[in-house]
Amino acid sequence: MNDRILGIHHVTAIATDPQTNLDFYAGLLGLRLVKKTVNFDDPRTYHLYYGDETGSPGTILTFFPWPGARRGSRGAGQTTATAFAIPEGTLPWWRRRLEAAGVILAEPTRRWGQEVQPLLDPDGLLLELVEDPLAAVRRPWSEGPVGEAQAIRGFHGVTLLEADATDTLDLVHGTMGFEILGEDGERTRLRIGREGDPGLHLDIVDRPGEALGRVAAGSVHHVAWRVAGDEEELAWRRRLTAAGLGVTPVQDRQYFHSIYFREPGGVLFEIATDTPGFDLDESVAELGSGLQLPPWYEPRRGEIEASLPELGAPVVPAAVEP
Repeated sequence: MNDRILGIHHVTAIATDPQTNLDFYAGLLGLRLVKKTVNFDDPRTYHLYYGDETGSPGTILTFFPWPGARRGSRGAGQTTATAFAIPEGTLPWWRRRLEAAGVILAEPTRRWGQEVQPLLDPDGLLLELVEDPLAAVRRPWSEGPVGEAQAIRGFHGVTLLEADATDTLDLVHGTMGFEILGEDGERTRLRIGREGDPGLHLDIVDRPGEALGRVAAGSVHHVAWRVAGDEEELAWRRRLTAAGLGVTPVQDRQYFHSIYFREPGGVLFEIATDTPGFDLDESVAELGSGLQLPPWYEPRRGEIEASLPELGAPVVPAAVEP
C-alpha cells in the first residue's frame, strides 16, 4: 500500500450570499459548479463545490454560504491565501477580466520565478492566480465561460500564516512527508505529490507575534489533503494519532471520506479520499444541476429546500479579448 499524501484534495471557505458566490466563481472565474448540496452539519445552508469538469481532487474549492455571517480576519493559525494555477502568459488577460468586473487586485508579484496575481473575492477571501509552467499539461473545463487557453487548471497551493512555524514544519515535513523546496525570508515553500498534478504546494509564513485570525466569512475553514482511498486514510489516522494529534473518526462526506485534525499552529486539516467521487449521484454531464442530499436528509427534502435561498444560473460578465 502506498499511503503517501497526493496533494490538495479541496479547500473549504465561508461566504455570505450564495448567488454572489456562484456568480464570482462560476461566472467570472469560470469554474464548474460540480455539486450543489447542503452543509451536512447544518442542512439549512448550501455547500457549493467548484472545480474542473468532473470535480477532480486538486481542483475543488467549496463554500458554506451563510447569509449575514460576520467578516473574518486574516491572522496566525489560518490558511491566508488560496492559489489557483493558470497557464503562462495569461496573467494580463486575467487582470483585464478582473478589473472590468471591479475585482480588488493587488500589484502582481514574482515568487519563486512565477508571476502571482493576488485578488479578493466578494467576501474578502484572498486568492492568487499563479502562472505555472505545468498548468498546460492539465485539461481545463472546456464548456465554461473562460476559454481553454486562459482557464484555471486547479490549485497551485495554499499559504498558512503561523506565529511560530516550528512545530507545523515538523508535522508537514517530518510526519506528513512534504519536501522543503526553499526559504525566502519568512516564507518556506514545500511540495508533495506527483509533478504535474494540481495542488502540490504549501507555503508556510512564519511571523512571530502575529495576532490570531478569526475564521468567518471571507476565511478558509479547512484544507483537505488527498489520499487514494479508505485504507490509506485509516493508516494516516493511526499515524497522526500516534504522533499525539487529536484526530476525528472517519466522516462520510458522500463524495469522499474524511478525518480532521488541527496542525500545531491551529489550522484545521482534513485528509480526504479520492473515491467515490462527485459522479456518485449525478452523471458527469449533469454535475451541479440539482440539489443533492445524502440519504439521511432525503426524508426532509421539502423542509430543507424551503429553508434555502433561491439559486439561479451564474451571471457571466462580458467577454474580454485575448
